[in-house]
Amino acid sequence: IGFYWFCPWGRCMGDECGPGGIQTRAVWCAHVEGWTTLPTNCKQLERPDNQQSCFRVCDWHKELYDWQIGSWNQCRPVLSRSHEKPLECLRGEEGIQTRDITCIQKSNGVPAEDVICEYFEPKPRQEQACLIPCRQDCIVAEFAPWSECSKTCGNGLQHRTRHVVAPPQFGGSACPNLTEFQICQSSPCTAEESLYSLNVGPWSACSVPHSRQIRQARKRGKSKDKEKDREKAVRDPEARELIKKKRNRNRQNRQENKYWDIQIGYQTRQVTCTHRNGKTAALSFCKQDKLPITFQSCVITKECQVSEWSEWTPCSKTCFDMTTPKGNRTRSRTIKQLPIGSESECPQLEETEQCVSQGDGVAPCITYGWRTTEWTECRVDPLLSQQDKRRGNQTALCGGGVQTREMYCVQVPTKAALSLPLLTSRPVDRKLCTGPLPSTSQLCHIPCPTECETSAWSAWGPCTYESCDDTQAKKGFKLRKRRITNEPTGGTGNCPHLLEAIPCEEPSCYDWRIMGLEECIPDNEKPCGPGTQVPVVVCVNSDGEEVDRQLCRDAIYPIPVVCEAPCPKDCVLSMWSAWSSCSHTCSGKTTEGKQMRARSILAYAGEGGIQCPNSSALQETRSCNEHSCTVYHWQTGPWGQCIEDTSVSAFNSSASWNGEATCSVGMQTRKVICVRVNVGQVGPKKCPESLRPETVRPCLLPCRKDCIVTPFSDWTLCPSSCQEGGVTVKKQSRHRVIIQLPANGGRECPDSLFEEKECEASPVCYSYRWKTHKWRRCQLVPWYVRQDSPGAQETCGPGLQARAITCRRQDGGQADISECLKYSGPLPSLTQTCQIPCQDDCQFTNWSKFSSCNGDCGGVRTRKRTLVGKSKKRDKCKNSQLYPLIENQFCPCDKYSAQPVGNWSDCILPEGKMEALLGMKVQGDVKECGQGYRYQAMACYDQNNRLVETSRCNSHGYIEEACIIPCPSDCKLSEWSNWSRCSKSCGSGVKVRSKWLREKPYNGGRPCPKLDHVNQVYEVVPCHSDCSQYVWVTEPWSICKVTNVDLKENCGEGVQTRKVRCMLNTVDGPSDTVEDYLCDPEEMPLGARKCTLPCPEDCVMSEWGSWSQCSLVRSILKCNIYKVCTLNKNCYHYDYNVTDWSTCQLSEKAVCGNGIKTRMLDCVRSDGKSVDLKYCEELGLEKTWQMNTSCVVECPVNCQLSDWSPWSECSQTCGLTGKMIRRRTINQPFQGDGRPCPSQMEQFKPCPVKPCYRWQYGQWSACKVEVKDAQCGEGTRVRNISCVVFDGSTEDVGKVVDEEFCGEIEPIIDGNKKMILEETCTVPCPGDCYLREWSEWSLCQLTCVNGEDLGFGGIQVRSRAVIIQELENQHLCPEQALETRPCNDGQCYEYKWMASPWKGSSRTVWCQRSDGLNVTGGCLVMRQPDADRSCNPPCSQPHAYCSETRRCSCEDGYTEVMSSDGTLEQCTLIPVVVIPTMEDKKGDVKTSRAVNPTQPSSNQSGRGRTWFLQPFGPDGRLKTWVYGVAAGAFVLLIFIVSMIYLACKEQNLLFIEEKKMH
Repeated sequence: IGFYWFCPWGRCMGDECGPGGIQTRAVWCAHVEGWTTLPTNCKQLERPDNQQSCFRVCDWHKELYDWQIGSWNQCRPVLSRSHEKPLECLRGEEGIQTRDITCIQKSNGVPAEDVICEYFEPKPRQEQACLIPCRQDCIVAEFAPWSECSKTCGNGLQHRTRHVVAPPQFGGSACPNLTEFQICQSSPCTAEESLYSLNVGPWSACSVPHSRQIRQARKRGKSKDKEKDREKAVRDPEARELIKKKRNRNRQNRQENKYWDIQIGYQTRQVTCTHRNGKTAALSFCKQDKLPITFQSCVITKECQVSEWSEWTPCSKTCFDMTTPKGNRTRSRTIKQLPIGSESECPQLEETEQCVSQGDGVAPCITYGWRTTEWTECRVDPLLSQQDKRRGNQTALCGGGVQTREMYCVQVPTKAALSLPLLTSRPVDRKLCTGPLPSTSQLCHIPCPTECETSAWSAWGPCTYESCDDTQAKKGFKLRKRRITNEPTGGTGNCPHLLEAIPCEEPSCYDWRIMGLEECIPDNEKPCGPGTQVPVVVCVNSDGEEVDRQLCRDAIYPIPVVCEAPCPKDCVLSMWSAWSSCSHTCSGKTTEGKQMRARSILAYAGEGGIQCPNSSALQETRSCNEHSCTVYHWQTGPWGQCIEDTSVSAFNSSASWNGEATCSVGMQTRKVICVRVNVGQVGPKKCPESLRPETVRPCLLPCRKDCIVTPFSDWTLCPSSCQEGGVTVKKQSRHRVIIQLPANGGRECPDSLFEEKECEASPVCYSYRWKTHKWRRCQLVPWYVRQDSPGAQETCGPGLQARAITCRRQDGGQADISECLKYSGPLPSLTQTCQIPCQDDCQFTNWSKFSSCNGDCGGVRTRKRTLVGKSKKRDKCKNSQLYPLIENQFCPCDKYSAQPVGNWSDCILPEGKMEALLGMKVQGDVKECGQGYRYQAMACYDQNNRLVETSRCNSHGYIEEACIIPCPSDCKLSEWSNWSRCSKSCGSGVKVRSKWLREKPYNGGRPCPKLDHVNQVYEVVPCHSDCSQYVWVTEPWSICKVTNVDLKENCGEGVQTRKVRCMLNTVDGPSDTVEDYLCDPEEMPLGARKCTLPCPEDCVMSEWGSWSQCSLVRSILKCNIYKVCTLNKNCYHYDYNVTDWSTCQLSEKAVCGNGIKTRMLDCVRSDGKSVDLKYCEELGLEKTWQMNTSCVVECPVNCQLSDWSPWSECSQTCGLTGKMIRRRTINQPFQGDGRPCPSQMEQFKPCPVKPCYRWQYGQWSACKVEVKDAQCGEGTRVRNISCVVFDGSTEDVGKVVDEEFCGEIEPIIDGNKKMILEETCTVPCPGDCYLREWSEWSLCQLTCVNGEDLGFGGIQVRSRAVIIQELENQHLCPEQALETRPCNDGQCYEYKWMASPWKGSSRTVWCQRSDGLNVTGGCLVMRQPDADRSCNPPCSQPHAYCSETRRCSCEDGYTEVMSSDGTLEQCTLIPVVVIPTMEDKKGDVKTSRAVNPTQPSSNQSGRGRTWFLQPFGPDGRLKTWVYGVAAGAFVLLIFIVSMIYLACKEQNLLFIEEKKMH
């Protein structure tokens, strides 16, 4: 049994951060199985410590420590469970790769404990699964064609080479030989072939001359100096002073030599004679006139030397903020020694890294945020369509609209600043704000004013005093009134007048109203005859309301009415009907109100009785509405501006600066005048003074709002760096933003929101240049080196000379060399080859510049040089063939032609043309339409088809062409039609109006609303028709006409009629006759009825009068009246019904926004008829419906775009394809039926064509050994650089132009400033085996499986093949070379076997890459198709051939006859069935003939088709169709047998049935 101490450590604790912490743990004794046991069971000596020191991690350690993550190691295979590997690798082998992860200090990289980094971030994983791809063999391309034979006579070699396409990877096989050779033979050689070649070796490293020779040279220099001193002593003092100044200047120039210490040394080379077999022989075997020079001067190579790094500069970001980008700090070093003769450049002189300022003293960074101004007033006009007539008058628009605001960037105040009084922040550069942009437009709503709605006028009242409290004035008025049915916005002051008055005479406040007449009582208590009727009256006030009878004590009481109670046999007349409605509402010169009443004959008079009056006596007419038509009313003007009332100034207070204004009380006045209808203003006495509206009212002054602007922004920065000469003076500006516009008399905004001033003149930039000093004397190779050379002379020959270079400002002042290294281009050459002429050498001056051309095409320009010194006297130097003194050159012919290039630009409107096609400029309309121009660039070429400046072709660079940007046209609908009549004449119905489509939208116009199938849009609202609006009016019944004419007396049964008309009902009674269909046909009174005309002796009764009012309401409750109720006949149920919702209704002045949907209640009788609402209201039925509900009509917000940005810089600095682009953004996306945004959010315009110039290398010359008689060895090849013009595309190789065109272009080729115009090369000697030049880099190829990249990156390869000149020297050949490099933008390639069609028993099989390149390797060998299919044994039978299955088969038209062992025995001819066509009249289907399939068919005209029936396949087995035919024949046979059986069975059954019947 084992025990151990169990002890996990706790967390590190301590007062201070760092290594001073303490870590504890609990230690106890545990059993191996995990349970705790007594401490005595564990060994006390092995008891671990329960406390240790530790590193206490704090939050700020996060910036000091971090995980250092190493790169992944190579993928190692995992030991697989089975050691057998598949024959074909499909994806690769699974593996594991690891990496090192260490917690380190950031500052010095010292490792630390992992727990420190784990405190902040978990330790990254240290191993991961990986994939070892399948091995990839080397893949090579096809061989190039054979080279020419290496010898022009005798036996030679010719070779062909190929290059590597993909290198071997992941253990793949190496590349095969890249070269193949074969012997070639030419005609026999006539001369003996030379076996030896003069081989020039490479130059040795540059060596420094021995110090002894240097001392000797110095001695010789000192002796010369002494001689010069002697000469100076003789000169005058002035000459000595000039010499002294020159020495000082030279001494200053030599001070620059601290950057380059030029030492001229020498180098040598060997010249050997080489045999064709590669062995060296004596020089005597090589035949030459003169041995090559084996020495030359050179420059001692010195590498670049730099100083140590300087200290880091302070961090550019002096504040602390982890969210914004980090700052930068830099350090630099200087050049101590410039490189001389070295291939390597100086290292980087300046280094930059990111940094973050930290610590307690570092302030947090300033942050910036967006602020917005106050929203502008809500505007509806941007939502109007093009055809909306309200565009001309936008003052009263309401409903949904759009409002905008500006945004600006400000510095976000710190927490300390937030506690201070609110101050408006100054705007800063918008680029400092990086957060999301706030919206600058939004939908808004202007409440629509509620229109005042009034009822109809009441009837004219009686003539009453102006005020019944003051009846002294005898002035009276008849009044009529109307009431407000819908309260308007802003109070009742916006309603029309509600009262009209007519002056009248004899006014009274109270009067008697006759309610009816009592029964006619004959005079003198007689039973009949003349009598009187006492009127039944009540006292009413001027409003028609019944009042106490005492109030009418001053009124004239109505007198009794004369009447007549008919005696027996008298004519009996009916009561007078009620007076009809007055024909006119007032009386004037041309109009007079009349009303009439009538009575009818109830019985004719008998004998001796009073006769009935004539017909005219049955009607009476009287005047009515005799008051004048001059109607007066008080007319009120609009309320004036609210003016502060000084009488209540104690309640007023002025607005404070912070905008928290206290609103004050003011007074409003308005004008009130008396107006005569249809005339105008009259004196105020014409209108009742007591009803005069008020002219003054208190009001609340609107709060005063002052203009609030931000402080001015800081001045924009002036250029801090120096300016190039000739640059215009820059300006700096500042601005401020209006946050709140003034209102209600507040302080106005300042006039100036933008200020600018000129910057102070910036210092002019110094331009720097290299100053080259005179070349020093030509330094030769030391004499002790060249003295052994034949013909060498001590004082002449080739050498090197150096010169001093200094950096100067443009004004000539000295500058540090670093300035010229930055700004003055490459360093001029410090050395050059020179020649100290020997006695026999010809010496010339330098060539002059070419003379100028006179402008004539085909002219000549020249340059000259002259002989110098003794060369003038030497005859060989005067030979102009060897040493020309004049060179001629033809002048160029300047002929230019222009031609358009590239595509047309977009159609662009002229700058500033932002007018809409229709009407005035309205926000939200698309302004850019109409006539514009499009542009196409013009290129100018010279006679050599070289691109030149467009000005040479007298062109401004463009072709202009007018174009049209079509203006958007909105959907056009008609105006609203008139409202239809209410669908019901009684109760609630609907009325409809509509618009129809006049023109569809086009060119991005506002779309149409949803239309129906006939292209109409409807608006439906409920309507209510008053059931008493139209009434049936009847005239009195006519006299009863007796139908029995045989009776002698005019009495008995008869018929009487009356007229029934439908009339419009008004407050004054029925007025105008209307169509009968407007009245309820079910309630139409009868127009005829039966009647009985009483005889003279009969009792005559009048018509029933109307029911009198119930004198006691409560007594009705005691009445028990019963009658039979028949539902829907004489008694009904009533219930409320509700209409459908209307469409969303807006104000007439609104386009969109908040609206209302309405519906109406209808009272419906149980028979389905709509009746007056009073029937349902009297029953007290519950109303549970909401009649109104709010709704929203989506606003048609047009897409609003920003202005076009300025044109961008040209995308290309030169060339044909440059473009300028300008863009715009969407400020407000379209909503609803608004005009959609155009698709074109950017426009392009071609840039003017400018020729592109560049420096370009020429082709390398062939490798050439400089020595005249040497055939091989170390040589040189050269190339030049030339200035070329091209069109900016990669395809244009360019055309050479004069170098002056590239004068301002830094000589950089392929990104390299160092021009390499000459390099050493090797000319192989005859018989040498050598490597040819590198092939081009292959395409970038990825490691893929089934087209999926495995993530190993791309790789490129190039190769060098071996060239053999002599087969005997193969053992001296170098290995073929291979070079790879990683690459980006690679792609996956697949390799597939390809095969040509079979030609006999063979075909060509090759491997092809997916891009069509034929290669060797890459395709799996196990999947290679067969290239040979010859049969074994061969097919020797006639008409037999070897099939793809490598079996012998027969040709078409022959069938196979197979032997018992399955081989072909012979091919037998099979019959041919010829099916004639319709054209073949002579064809006979029964004819069969044999056709040899190997012979051409005789049926060439296409008159018939030939079918060959071959039952056997190429393998000798029966074909599938033979089995099918056999199976079909078998089934058909079974079917026939079955049918015969069934037929026989049926006949047998019939026979049995007949037998039973018998």
